[in-house]
Amino acid sequence: MPSSPIRKLVPYAEKAKREGKKIYHLNIGQPDIETPQVALDAIKNIDLKVIEYSHSAGFESYRRKLAEYYCKNHIAVNQEQIIITTGGSEALLIGMMSCLDPGDEIIIPEPFYANYMSFAMSAGANVIPVKTSIDDGFSLPAIEEFEKAITSRTRAVLISNPGNPTGRVYTLQELEQLRTFVLKHDLYLFADEVYREFCYDGLEFFSAMQFEGIENNVILIDSVSKRYSMCGARIGALITRNKAVIDTALKFAQARLSPPTFGQIAGEAALSTDDAYFEHVIQEYVSRRNVLVEGLNSIPGVFCPMPSGAFYAMARLPIYNSDHFCQWLLESFSFEGATIMLAPATGFYASSGAGNDEVRIGYVLNVEDLEKSIEILREALRVYPNPQLITL
Repeated sequence: MPSSPIRKLVPYAEKAKREGKKIYHLNIGQPDIETPQVALDAIKNIDLKVIEYSHSAGFESYRRKLAEYYCKNHIAVNQEQIIITTGGSEALLIGMMSCLDPGDEIIIPEPFYANYMSFAMSAGANVIPVKTSIDDGFSLPAIEEFEKAITSRTRAVLISNPGNPTGRVYTLQELEQLRTFVLKHDLYLFADEVYREFCYDGLEFFSAMQFEGIENNVILIDSVSKRYSMCGARIGALITRNKAVIDTALKFAQARLSPPTFGQIAGEAALSTDDAYFEHVIQEYVSRRNVLVEGLNSIPGVFCPMPSGAFYAMARLPIYNSDHFCQWLLESFSFEGATIMLAPATGFYASSGAGNDEVRIGYVLNVEDLEKSIEILREALRVYPNPQLITL
């Protein structure tokens, strides 16, 4: 089981804090955006005498309201096609265990969210990566590259849209080609769409569940964590029109009894969040993105493509070992009493040696903190010893 590239450096950050350093956390997708008040009020006003189990699929009232939310977003589903999970992570884990047998293969464009590898390993499946490139903003690879990855054990494709860690929003044309590929080989298509609200520059989000002809192939993964800045609520959802998958997934859901009661209450309430909340949040993220990308590209030797969604950017740095560099930032460097915590990109690749000169940066801090972080990175790269071959 691989270590999380996002969390494995936490002990070094804690030590740095004990030494008096201020840490700017750009390593993790934990926004500083306030949770909608309607969700907080629902928690504060709970009047329960007993904290009971819910149905293993989640409270019916929540699933009904969630189905209404999807229908408003042009995804026609009902509450029987939704299983509430303990975060989007459990939705992916249950989905993979429901659809993949040990030794089966799942194709994923890389770089990808690091825990995809952990979920696949837990299900006994093998990840087959298809490379994307920072030079073209991590566009979806040509379908010919997916075809090359097909074997007799291929069972599924997994995409993140908008992307984590790349911030890529796939075009309708890209998704249509993927639809044709999935239909041709009769594969499952896991669509991680937890950042669906966060598309910028006028881009329109298109869900994999809006396609016709692959209704039984698509398994949608969703979560309240990023949409409502409720990461700690640990509430996600697995949504599919495939009844056999739902029936199987429910067995796994029954094995863990039920999703969290308080999180479901908050999640259900959050569905009443006013549209003005998202308008404000999107404006804030666009401002942060622009400051970050402009600042990164002003540093000699740094390249960062403009992400079009989510709140992450992948940057190529003039370094040779991103794991060493990110650890060095915490252990051996500070600028005016502060340093930054980044996520080394190596953990977002399955291909050996990939990501050694890349890092993932979350623009989850306010503009002032991002500007300071860029200043720190500029100075760090100026003094980093950077031998071509570094071993930890």
